[in-house]
Order: sequence, then C-alpha cells, then structure tokens
Amino acid sequence: MVLNETHDASLQSWVASANTGSSDFPIQNLPFAVFRRTGSNEAWRGGVAIGDQVLDLAAVHHLGTAKVLGTEVQAQVEAAAQSQLNALMAMNSAQWSALRLALSRALRAGAKEETTLKACLVPQSEVEYTVPAQVGDYTDFYTSVHHATNVGKLFRPTNPLMENYKWVPIGYHGRASSIRVSGVDFKRPNGQLKTPDADPVLKPCSRLDYELELGIYAGTANGWGDAIAIEDAENHIFGLCLLNDWSARDVQAWEYQPLGPFLSKNFATSISPWIVTLEALAPYRTAFTRPAEDPQPLPYLSSAANSERGALDVQLTVAIQTEKMRAAGEAAAPITRTSYRHAYWTMAQLIAHHTVNGCDLQPGDLLGTGTLSGPTEAEAGALLEITEGGKKPLTLPNGEARTFLLDGDAVVFTGWCEKPGAARIGFGECRATVLPARQA
Repeated sequence: MVLNETHDASLQSWVASANTGSSDFPIQNLPFAVFRRTGSNEAWRGGVAIGDQVLDLAAVHHLGTAKVLGTEVQAQVEAAAQSQLNALMAMNSAQWSALRLALSRALRAGAKEETTLKACLVPQSEVEYTVPAQVGDYTDFYTSVHHATNVGKLFRPTNPLMENYKWVPIGYHGRASSIRVSGVDFKRPNGQLKTPDADPVLKPCSRLDYELELGIYAGTANGWGDAIAIEDAENHIFGLCLLNDWSARDVQAWEYQPLGPFLSKNFATSISPWIVTLEALAPYRTAFTRPAEDPQPLPYLSSAANSERGALDVQLTVAIQTEKMRAAGEAAAPITRTSYRHAYWTMAQLIAHHTVNGCDLQPGDLLGTGTLSGPTEAEAGALLEITEGGKKPLTLPNGEARTFLLDGDAVVFTGWCEKPGAARIGFGECRATVLPARQA
C-alpha cells in the first residue's frame, strides 16, 4: 500500500471528537462495521467510524451517493449499506481506495458535504454491532514463534518447536458459525476431560484461556485452483480486526491427537466490530526479517516487498476484569502488551500459503493470526504462557489470582498504531465475559 493524501497526519475532521489525538477513529482511520441503534428493529447496515460517531452508509445511499460523494463510489456505498459487507469486500483494492478517499474528503474540516452528512451521523454510544460479514470459512494460524516456543516448552522442554514450524505457516480450519462480535458473552464450554489415573468424563472446562490475535478479512476472491502470488496477496485482504480465539486447554489436551483442536476451540471466537482497512494501516508497515540461522521462506513465500514492509506494528494489549473488580467499579487490569511486528509469518505469506494448493478464498473469509506473543514474559498472549501451564498463578492488582479464567471474568483486547509523523489509529476493543457452563 502506498501512502496518499488520506494518511496526512495534519488532516482534521468537522467531527470534533475525531481530532483529540487519542481517539481510535480519527479521519486517517475510517474503519467499517455493521450496526443499528441499540434495541431497535432497524435493519443492520454498514457504517464508518469517525470520532465517537458512526457515519450511516445506508443513510448516505438514501440521500444519493452520486450527489453526496460522487458517482465513482456509488457502487461501493450501495454495497457497504447492506446488512453484511461481503459485497464491498468482493470489490477490488482500487474501489476500496476510491471510497476511502471520497469519505476522507467529505469528512475533512471545511468540506462542503458537512451540512448534508451531519444528518447521517449516529453516536457510537447509541448503537449495537453484529459480525460485519458472512464468514464462510475461518482459518486459525500459529504465526508467533514466541508463543509456539513457550507452549512447546511446557510439553517438550528440549525440543519445543516442531520441525515444520520454521518452514510452513501452520494453521487449521475452525468453526465460522460460533464467531461473535465484541460484547457477546458466552457459556463456559463442556467437554471430555481426562486425568492420568481415571477414565474420561464430560464436565465443564476448568482451564479456560484467551488467545490474543488479529483477524484478517479476505476481500477479492481467487478462482478455485488458482494460487494467489505473494506479490498480489495484499490486494486480496480487505482489513483487520481484533480476535480472541478462546481455548479450553484441558479439553484440547485430551482431544488434539492426532487431528488437532476440535471442541476445545469451536465454542466461541470473539471479534471487534470495526474492520481497519489495509490502506489505513499503510503508515505502520515495517520490515519483515528472519534470523540468519533460520530457514528462509521458500520462493512462493518470499518477495522484495514482503521483506521491505510486510510486517505491521500494531500495538496490542490484554486486560482482565474479574466479577469482584466489576462490582467494585474497578476497570479491567492490563496484563499484556505486545506487537504484531513480532509475528514469524506475514499477512501476505498466510494468503499465499492458504491458496498455493488452489484453495479458493471467498470475500468475508476470516483468517486468525494465532496468538501474538512477543519475546518477553510481559508480551505473552495467553494465560497458558503467563502461568506456565497453571503452575505459576498471575496476581491481579486487587490481589486476586488466576491460573486460568473463572466465571465472571471479562477479557478485553485493544489495539492501535502510532509513530512519529503519523496519526494514531485504533481498532476499538474486543470484549467478552465468561458465563457459567450449561448443565451437562
């Protein structure tokens, strides 16, 4: 992605709340979501965040896109005004970029469109969100070498990484139907559990964990049987969100051989409502490098552009709010901060590898990066790592301890990008609370 006028850090919006410097949604961001007014029977429709407001794209479409934003983005607004964003995602990167430019110009301070578009704003405090696309398929990868090493050490202290890890992006197909938007709570899962000295029993998971991830939404489809070259891979990515791929560690320990996770992972995946476009993230690209002693990516996973700027510096945090903290009016306690730049495989490599066998990605398909742990203890992206498999409890600021999540615990992810010379942009938050298990 090339920098253009939409990335200018000096741009201001006529929506004053976008100009604070601390908002996740300044005019340089303009992410997409699907929303309606809270508790209403309104139709779901696409919107764009600007400050503390949502620009209602169905309202823009109703007013007449050609009149408000120009004929060149008429098809894009019509697609974005629908109840799911798949039709917009199915377009190409030039069409997405044209819509972003038109929105940026119309929302800038002094724009003639201010009077018209003011009527299309809805306060974010008055809306609810849904999953923004029909997710046909969900793939979860394993892109953090630090997470893979930390977890591997728990089971194979002398040989934590499997032989294939540094050669091939590891992934598995998850369950798309259980993806839920931030704010939707879920019941603790039941599953088969087995202790070393007893037969398996069906009972609630007792080692429930979160996984700090980013979600990558596929955009333009490739044909069945056609691989996407790494040089073209990012043209097939619509944008990114925060993603929590909840994990039942004790269920997984019993079921994962020989085919991998099943019930331990398919009960819930939480996503943030806002999709930050790849173009908005362009200023925060950084070089992708491998240690010289490691295997270098095979040619289909390597390109000059991927080496020069294939990584993304997205700052990520995890916080926990227990039931006791919530009752006392205490905010969630931060426990982790890391960055996506530490990932061992890039977005482009995931797309190239996913399709090298002819797999056809569809608009709205979701790819999880896998747990994004960094190189230090403070950057661990799961309780499994922080507590060393439950052997070293985490003590929260109010004195409560956790090895794994208890009922009533809320987990909150945040993400943002910032650097000198660029505007700070954010992802909002991804939050969900663990509810008691259903009676087995």
